[in-house]
Order: sequence, then structure tokens, then C-alpha cells
Amino acid sequence: MINGAHVVIYSKDAEADRVFFRDVLKLSSVDAGHGWLIFAMPPLEAAFHDSESNDRHELYFMCDDIAATLKDLESKDVKVSKVSEERWGSVATFTLPGGGKIGVYQPKHPSPLQLKR
Repeated sequence: MINGAHVVIYSKDAEADRVFFRDVLKLSSVDAGHGWLIFAMPPLEAAFHDSESNDRHELYFMCDDIAATLKDLESKDVKVSKVSEERWGSVATFTLPGGGKIGVYQPKHPSPLQLKR
């Protein structure tokens, strides 16, 4: 039976992005060998969207207060975008040291994370 998920983020500077996840986002990690860090992620949910193509995936971190989250990231010299209001949430992106962007949003939709197990 499935017992977890493993997310892979491709980067032009993977080492800098690992340091960012460890030192800026403060995510716990383990060294899988030779400095290869694997990070614990916050609880997550998965959704499926209609698309004309397959093999496209996105990562968004969720938060309770998008303004406070972006302010915190900016205080750590992280480049963040403006907030866009969507039907499903207030969304922005932040830029990783390797140049990639990660979404962050404050959901407006019900979340399965709110369900009691």
C-alpha cells in the first residue's frame, strides 16, 4: 500500500536550492549520502486538473496568511511575486536561488487536510 509521496524538483543549482529549503524555509532533512538532502514536507493534498498534455506537475506550498508568508520570505531576501486572486485561492510565487519558482497560496477551497482521521 502507498505510504507516502516523494516530490522531485529539478534545478539549475540544486545545491543552492537545498540550502534554501534547509536554511530559509527551515524544512527538516536527512542526508541520504554524500550531502544529498531529502526534505520532510508539510502535509499535502493532490488535485487533478484537465490538460491537453501529460507529465506536467506543479508544487504549491499552502499557508493560512499569504501576506504574512510573503512578508516573512521577503525579510529573508527572497524574491516574491504579487498576489493574484483566483477562484480557488490567493496565490503568488517565490524564486529559488537556482532560478526556479515555487507557488504559495492561501486556499479558498475546502481541504482534505481539515478532515479528522
